[in-house]
Amino acid sequence: MEFILNFIKTDNFYIGLIIVIFIMFILYLVNIIKLSKLRKSYSIFMKKIGNGQNIQETLEKYIDKLNDVQKENTELKNYCKQLDNTIARCIQKVGLVRYNAFKDTGSDLSFTLALLNEENTGVVLNGIYSREMSNIYSKPVEKGTSSYTLSEEEKQAINKAINM
Repeated sequence: MEFILNFIKTDNFYIGLIIVIFIMFILYLVNIIKLSKLRKSYSIFMKKIGNGQNIQETLEKYIDKLNDVQKENTELKNYCKQLDNTIARCIQKVGLVRYNAFKDTGSDLSFTLALLNEENTGVVLNGIYSREMSNIYSKPVEKGTSSYTLSEEEKQAINKAINM
């Protein structure tokens, strides 16, 4: 240990230290020059690839456009989900049964019409025709059934609509 302390106190140690610092300074300057050349060649390379334009700027523009497209895509997906929910509530299934309500009318002028959505909920309309008058009745339908008593024709119209 004493040897090291004595060596540090000598002029040789300080001369060696100055030489090491000088070599490190030269290496530092060489690295700065190489880094400068590398930056210039990188800039030239990027301009050559980008047909005279800086490709880095072009890539950044494309990334911004990509982000915009992703935002629009998300908005479109949300809009489509909203449409799906709306369409599920719209009339999608129709069942029609024509029949003769009274024996004396002679043809199938009466009808039953079932209008249902995706969940088989909607309305069944029953139009009864006679020589003196024509009446239309409606009954609500929920999940393929009604809280009101259904006629055979109304059941047939609902089944036609469901099995469409």
